[in-house]
Amino acid sequence: MILLATGSERSERTGNWELPGRRLRDRVAVARYPEIMYRDRIDAGEKLAVALSGMIDPDDRPLVLGIPRGGVPVAAVVAERLNGDLDVLVAHKLGAPGNPEFAIGAVAEDGSTFIDNRMVHHISEEYVREETARQLADVRRRAQTLRDGRQAIPIEGRVCIVVDDGVATGSTLEASLRLVKRLGAAKVIAAVPVGPPDTIKRLSAAADDLVCPLQPKHFFAVGGWYETFDQVPDEDVAALLDP
Repeated sequence: MILLATGSERSERTGNWELPGRRLRDRVAVARYPEIMYRDRIDAGEKLAVALSGMIDPDDRPLVLGIPRGGVPVAAVVAERLNGDLDVLVAHKLGAPGNPEFAIGAVAEDGSTFIDNRMVHHISEEYVREETARQLADVRRRAQTLRDGRQAIPIEGRVCIVVDDGVATGSTLEASLRLVKRLGAAKVIAAVPVGPPDTIKRLSAAADDLVCPLQPKHFFAVGGWYETFDQVPDEDVAALLDP
């Protein structure tokens, strides 16, 4: 299921923009109101939380996983509003030979990997091992920094909401979603404030549910749909994760 904005309605009760959604037979959606923008990542998190609220069982305490760095402030708001646990999903895509931006898989901080078999037919096992080792070293360093030495919250058996501040190609998020499934999540929900329709359609195959309130047909960059889109330093991420 993909949930999207089909209109913008000001809520008298909350004062926030409500983003109603609907089920789509073909799992494809295009926002009808591309003029909607987010004030900042907190505003984006508030809107995602509204969209997600009807998808979470009251008896479930979701695990909200922010993609560092920009996804973590958005995830923090979602976790607070949905009474969930907050953690960071420290994973990194495995890049193809000669094209590091093209994901052939992903690796998490515990060494768990997802390899997209569709993409590695003509890539040597030696390259995949070496690329995995390179990215794993960086992932573990980042995890140590962001969590200040704390262990990751276990994913197995949890309803997981994977949050970023937006997607363009979506390759990193797609690999991360498949990795979370492989780690045993009971359900995987992708939640992003904005992304192009073709990317959102592709990502829907990697998650059980997907929420994207804003899917502009003429997409140019994630930051272009925010009034304020400052860089998020590691120190701010670590502070948000500090229990």
